[in-house]
Amino acid sequence: MTIPYRKPADGTELPQWKQDANPVHRGIRARVEHALARMKEYKILRDYRRAATTLATTTAGIAHLYNVIITG
Repeated sequence: MTIPYRKPADGTELPQWKQDANPVHRGIRARVEHALARMKEYKILRDYRRAATTLATTTAGIAHLYNVIITG
């Protein structure tokens, strides 16, 4: 997991390369958040009460079913 670069506590500006990296990070994060929101439409993820080790398999199954639905 990566986090965006924050402005230093001393009030100095971020270097240009860090300023350029933040919008890229925001775009990727937005896509991931939207994908998770779509997956939560399925009741199995909204009320997930199973072992944490099975979450990846469940998520992959839901993603597969979603792709089947949108491709017809």
